[in-house]
Amino acid sequence: MRKALRALLTLLVLIGTVSVGSASAGAATAAGTDIEDRILAIPGMRLIEEKPVDGYRFFVLGYRQPVDHRRPSEGTFEQRLTVLHKGEDRPTVFYTSGYGLRTTPSRSEPTRMTDGNQVSMEYRFFTPSRPQPADWSKLDIWQAASDQHRIFRALHRIYDEEWISTGGSKGGMTATYYRRFYPNDMDGTVAYVAPNDVNNKEDSAYDEFFATVSTAECRERLNAVQREVFVRRDEIVARYEAWAKEEGYTFTTVGSADKAFENVGLDLVWAWWQYGSESDCGQVPAASASTDELYAFVDQVAGFSFYTDQGLEYYTPYYYQAGTQLGAPNFDTPHLDGLLRYPGIYDPRSYVPRDIPMSFDRKAMRDIDKWVRKDAERMLFVYGENDPWGAEPFRLGRGSEDSYVLTAPGANHGANIAGLEEDDRALATGALMRWAGLDADASASRKAAPLAPYDAKLDRADKADRRMLRP
Repeated sequence: MRKALRALLTLLVLIGTVSVGSASAGAATAAGTDIEDRILAIPGMRLIEEKPVDGYRFFVLGYRQPVDHRRPSEGTFEQRLTVLHKGEDRPTVFYTSGYGLRTTPSRSEPTRMTDGNQVSMEYRFFTPSRPQPADWSKLDIWQAASDQHRIFRALHRIYDEEWISTGGSKGGMTATYYRRFYPNDMDGTVAYVAPNDVNNKEDSAYDEFFATVSTAECRERLNAVQREVFVRRDEIVARYEAWAKEEGYTFTTVGSADKAFENVGLDLVWAWWQYGSESDCGQVPAASASTDELYAFVDQVAGFSFYTDQGLEYYTPYYYQAGTQLGAPNFDTPHLDGLLRYPGIYDPRSYVPRDIPMSFDRKAMRDIDKWVRKDAERMLFVYGENDPWGAEPFRLGRGSEDSYVLTAPGANHGANIAGLEEDDRALATGALMRWAGLDADASASRKAAPLAPYDAKLDRADKADRRMLRP
């Protein structure tokens, strides 16, 4: 039934894309047998380049999208995407990081597990996929989901086997929002480490996380070094300013190097848990360490460049969304009492240029949470036990069907299916195989064996895909 519905939508996409496409509708009927010809026959699709990769065809593409899907005649922009082509008889994984687009060939975990194709989309407003001039009111979760919907409808007439949406962190959130607004497009969803900030004013879950994660010794060591960084503030800021001047970095958006330092310092413990491991606690410097050692530790973990104008620029669309719909966590830092100078600065509004207006929509995340609990079908949420972003996870309700929330023990923001305990890994892999129409391969799911062998070039982890460092 779902495939029949998709076939009808595929016919309709030809009508819907003519008004915004750069190619003629007739091009769709002139498709050749080569996969490149078929993809480029889609109205509005442009080849940017093809890159070589063993066992696949890999295309970097531009697709003409409406700036406003509610008013498609009022302007367009070109959105980048990539297609990692395995075969038209394989399932397709629709991946987004929720940020910009990696234009080198890569595979998400579900792509490798299903030995499928992968379509990857650059999130709107991340350059170069930004309308000009930029009307920031058109950057919201519905517009982005509608971008995915149009891409799916356009490519589904080529890739008509099952589709799985996926992404990590903001990408996992994106995959979830897409299913909420277009629940019939995908056959399943794997959302990794996706935070669910239902009530932006209530963040006690993060306080509980930092009070209980790992061991008391590890927590105390991190808190002590964070406090010492603020005790030595003036010396560290002086070094920070000198470094920024030498490198050409500026602080117009946050206001000053001292304000940027406060944000970097507040990030320290969060960022350490986001990408660190309990086994690395012994490598955290003691509070008595030299200032050189403390400075290097802060730079390695949180990054002094991040809150410069140049560091923030790329992430402006994320911070805009965090301050208008997604929400942003806050947490208490009693060990820093008397050391902070700028109350309220640790907020998305601080990181978005002031000429971009922002107002927060309290209903957006409540709507998503309600839908997941009441209507979610064929959805898998994977979290890391020691990841602060998992403090406010998605939860299932009585209306959720064939859906699961699983946690990888000891894992951080890079949690995945492979890191789950054996029974959970088998459950997750079996569900993914079933949703992807690979029931015949389900016998391999007991040991969660991916159908495609590991490839060091295609399957390397990329932290940039899951940045989401504390706003």
